[in-house]
Amino acid sequence: MFHHHRRLLGANALGWLGAILLATGPAQAAPRAGEALSGGATTVFDVTPNAYGRALGNLDPARWTLMLDGKAVFMRDWSAFADVAAGPFSNATGCGACHFKDGRGRPLRELGPEAPLLARLSVPSKDSPSGRHEPVYGGQLHDRAIPGVAAEGVVQVSYSEVKGRYADGTPYTLRQPRYDIARLGYGQLSPEVMLSPRIPAPVFGLGLLEAIPDEAILALADEKDRDRDGISGRPNRVKSARDGAVRVGRYGWKANQPTLEQQVASAFSEDLGLTSALYPERNCTPAQAPCQTPPATRGPSLSEQQLAQTLLYLRLIAPPARRDVEAPMVVKGRALFQKTGCAACHHAEFTTGTVEDIPELSHQRVRPYTDLLLHDMGPELADGRPDGEASGFEWRTPPLWGLGLLETVNRQVRMLHDGRARGFEEAILWHGGEGARSRERFKALDKAEREALVAFLRSL
Repeated sequence: MFHHHRRLLGANALGWLGAILLATGPAQAAPRAGEALSGGATTVFDVTPNAYGRALGNLDPARWTLMLDGKAVFMRDWSAFADVAAGPFSNATGCGACHFKDGRGRPLRELGPEAPLLARLSVPSKDSPSGRHEPVYGGQLHDRAIPGVAAEGVVQVSYSEVKGRYADGTPYTLRQPRYDIARLGYGQLSPEVMLSPRIPAPVFGLGLLEAIPDEAILALADEKDRDRDGISGRPNRVKSARDGAVRVGRYGWKANQPTLEQQVASAFSEDLGLTSALYPERNCTPAQAPCQTPPATRGPSLSEQQLAQTLLYLRLIAPPARRDVEAPMVVKGRALFQKTGCAACHHAEFTTGTVEDIPELSHQRVRPYTDLLLHDMGPELADGRPDGEASGFEWRTPPLWGLGLLETVNRQVRMLHDGRARGFEEAILWHGGEGARSRERFKALDKAEREALVAFLRSL
């Protein structure tokens, strides 16, 4: 049905880049059908450290070379081309430095420098509910700079313990983060600055998320909570940088990007300092001396072709299949996931629409476990920083597919927008606001039930 075995070309055929993209190992046997297929026919069956970086299971072989071309741009070390970069600041040397093996970045220093914790910045504005960029440092703090230029600063995190107990008396400990900005290179931050720490998110399955019709997302919205279930998800409506139209946001921790192209171009701009046709301005402010120096080259530093190649690559990465879907504990955990109310936001299934240029993405029954809507998560997770129509308390429901392979692929487990949670239970226990009822139901479960629910999450 899926013919995924025919897609596993060896390193001799595709070179080292092909080995990274399509490498396999002892893959788990495919379950019969149904729930295991996270991405419908695009699903791949891989439980190795390469599970997040595989081509769509139903990908036309004619696209393999094009996908590898995009992978080359994604993995490129742009620090070797500092003379062509129009922006002096960055947070990484390339896309792959943050999205380790196409997965989640590493937020803590002891886990390595590949994906530093970054901070989005803004200040309140009378003209915009979402505020405006911080006057000196702009919309994002950068801890890297080209040679001869001082970096903007670094984010430092420290933790205090928050202790609690489940209903059965079992103790738990959470970590409450505190964020500070050190080594500021261009003076003090505004006293009104709003700071939002972020870790990178996995990049597989993005083409499928883009293929979900707006109507399917909006059908789940219940801004006034008319059904009185305590869940009132709503879309973030944001402006397209391509044509100025207002669209439903679906990418980013606060759904502040309406299209994958815009998400990618924005990341090139803010994270890597590379301008493009979509974001032609340098990522520094007039208050910073480097912005007074003309760029080394005229025009965008990222070509339209490079942007298109990266975009195609990201559209063609498959979600991994679920594991152990028929195991009794996993089946029990799935029922508890529903019973506690987790599924109210982590919506299990969508069907993608028609995708003319990549028909492999069309009409797939996908299981990302997200509604792509904003939810008020209460003071427990609030960053206090609005983004588009999202308030300082709201976050987009993150997809859960592939979460059970996070430790295998990224060699660490850090969850939530800032990586504070060290595992599934901690992530649940941080839920407040619309998630508080589910959290309390989870806390009321006995140990065996909690373990079953976590087993379900590990199966995703």
